[in-house]
Amino acid sequence: MTQHVPLLIGGEFVQSETSQWLPVTNPATQEVLAQVPCATADEVERAVETAKEAFESWKETSIGDRARLMLRYQHLLKEHHDELAELLAQETGKTFEDAKGDVWRGIEVVEHACNIASLSMGETVENVARKIDCYSITQPLGVCVGITPFNFPAMIPLWMFPMAIACGNTFVLKPSEQDPLTPMRLAELFKEAGAPDGLLQVVHGTKDVVNQLLTHKDTPAISFVGSVNVGEHIYRTGTDHMKRVQAFAGAKNHMVVMPDASKNQVINNIAGASVGAGGQRCMAISVAVFVGEAREWIPEVRDALAKVRPGAWNDPEAGYGPLINPQARERVLSLIQEGKDAGADCILDGSECVVEGYPDGNWVGPTMFRNVTRDMSIYQEEIFGPVLIALEVDSIEEAIALINENPYGNGTSIFTSSGAAARKYQHEIKVGQVGINVPVPVPLPMFSFTGWRKSFYGDQHAYGKQAVKFYTETKTVTARWFEDDIASGPNMTIQLK
Repeated sequence: MTQHVPLLIGGEFVQSETSQWLPVTNPATQEVLAQVPCATADEVERAVETAKEAFESWKETSIGDRARLMLRYQHLLKEHHDELAELLAQETGKTFEDAKGDVWRGIEVVEHACNIASLSMGETVENVARKIDCYSITQPLGVCVGITPFNFPAMIPLWMFPMAIACGNTFVLKPSEQDPLTPMRLAELFKEAGAPDGLLQVVHGTKDVVNQLLTHKDTPAISFVGSVNVGEHIYRTGTDHMKRVQAFAGAKNHMVVMPDASKNQVINNIAGASVGAGGQRCMAISVAVFVGEAREWIPEVRDALAKVRPGAWNDPEAGYGPLINPQARERVLSLIQEGKDAGADCILDGSECVVEGYPDGNWVGPTMFRNVTRDMSIYQEEIFGPVLIALEVDSIEEAIALINENPYGNGTSIFTSSGAAARKYQHEIKVGQVGINVPVPVPLPMFSFTGWRKSFYGDQHAYGKQAVKFYTETKTVTARWFEDDIASGPNMTIQLK
């Protein structure tokens, strides 16, 4: 019997009363793993209302108790790490090693949430005027909402709800309907860690559910990761309803290859950064910019890509898995064809990729283009597949200008042995996350995930100190006490309970 994915409302896993169900399929086989509901409006309303009620007591919970909940949770996540990775791999198609990385990067953020006491400290100035002190404190917002994508069903939910809840909020999670099994397992473990009922709600669905959460009067903050079009809608709708919004959107990430770089490092790193995870990540390197004589390495990069073989999640030799669904595959194949039709040289073509034993998988092999112009769709659009574009320029200045003209600003990297070139690049590039001899510069949780321009809509970014600012409000107190009111006498005592 096909599993029906439940909702989590008020601490209980409940079956939806909806009449609309969507299949959750294995991308390598098209096997239906489960049916996920599109929650009814009443169910979404109940989730928000329950979270609102739970907030009244949770906001009064000591910060130490909140930190200890996160300590217990990160311990359980580590204990179930491989189990989570296997579940994730089956519903996303990721290789087991890739899935383990997805889970682990989420665990790192939960570990960071354990430091919530030090992250939440305010500021104090004594005697801002005569015998008047001023200090600031942070307080939670209420019911926060997270809308997460298919490509990181463990990491990105763990970017959001642990930090929000550690700050004293409650949370409603709307995970991707394409792979909801992993987020539900995260929720089960959160309950097992001792989370009080109502702290975390999970509802499923598509646009109607999202819009209800975006416009609800009791959801002051929205976190989102996904495509550009949806990100723009989330940001506009949320801010139109006077909410805080952080919306992480698309990308077109460039790696600049200087002629003084280590050739072996360049070739090895481009291969993994461009087609790893099937290119289905917002920090994938989709454009390699070869400067000067470095263009001579392009054939060797192609040869390295050609050796990367896609396969099923439990194939230890597979470099990456299938795309998430047939529609994603058809979109990538269509863009590859558009590149060919526009006159780009397809020097490695993965359009006809076949994986033995998995004839129904959403396979696209490693693909590489050369002689691409900036007006072509394969350069303009985020392909979100295992496709690398090679561009050639004569100088670092030309490379910087090229990247700064691109509307996206999520991540970029430069490979060089020159400290001066690296310094110039990191200073002048208009991109939020820069790698120097590091291909995918995703920051660790003590920093923040800092996309720029069309890759991010909002003011405060995910995890790190900026997440605490996003999920809290600052209150400033100015206080004066009159010494004439000090009680006197031999019986003055202070009792601590």
